[in-house]
Amino acid sequence: MTSLDGLSKVQLDDGVLRITISTADNGTSLDGEGLEQGTRALETVGDRIGSVLLVGEGPNFCAGGNVRAFASAPVRSEYVAEIARVFHVFVRALDAVTVPVIAGVHGWAAGAGMSLVCLADVAIGGPGTKMRPAYPSIGYTPDGGMSWTLPRIVGIARAREILLTDAVLSGDEAVRLGILSRLVGDDVVQDEALRLARTLAAGPTSSYSGIKTLLSASSTRTLAEQLDAEAASIAVAADSPIGREGVDAFVEKRRADFASIKEVRA
Repeated sequence: MTSLDGLSKVQLDDGVLRITISTADNGTSLDGEGLEQGTRALETVGDRIGSVLLVGEGPNFCAGGNVRAFASAPVRSEYVAEIARVFHVFVRALDAVTVPVIAGVHGWAAGAGMSLVCLADVAIGGPGTKMRPAYPSIGYTPDGGMSWTLPRIVGIARAREILLTDAVLSGDEAVRLGILSRLVGDDVVQDEALRLARTLAAGPTSSYSGIKTLLSASSTRTLAEQLDAEAASIAVAADSPIGREGVDAFVEKRRADFASIKEVRA
């Protein structure tokens, strides 16, 4: 992998934009530099990426905010507000991407780390993965969109229980609730997340974009409205280079070569 313009926490390889959101420093807490670099990359790479991969470098995916830094700040409210601002700029940029977002979730995903897992399109964990909101334990309220994403994943009643009781979720429970997509061996979480990110990056990017757009709008539409949107979207896909390649490959009984279509467009 190669760094982007000297951004040490962001790499681009095989169409996968890899963003390091935590390191072993400060107990694998959320890395502000990684967030800022990730935001810059998301806003500038454009069509060069086919997927985004969120990773933590250390024993955990992300153990949440740096609580010791909160405690030592001269004015805690101002310090935390700035942390939230940087975090939320990144969340908005991540939410705006049209390519699949993958998270490789090993160890703990607590606080902001759990918020990021809830934002991913596909989150892969292991038997040792654990998740916890962690905000009530320090007397805080959620950030990173957790109060918006979690109810949409598990339902409002279960989200209330998880947040108010500060529940610790095992990997198995997180899969059952739909927060994690699936579990693999703890020692291969990162490898499997990267494999999936590379596979999706080489896939039908415009199809993924259309799927994400339809899913995002579905909660505010009636079924009739969604059917109209689906009809319009599939018609556009049918005449797109990606759609033409997919159908032609099916008829010709060969594997679709979506990667070459994207290379020609670039």
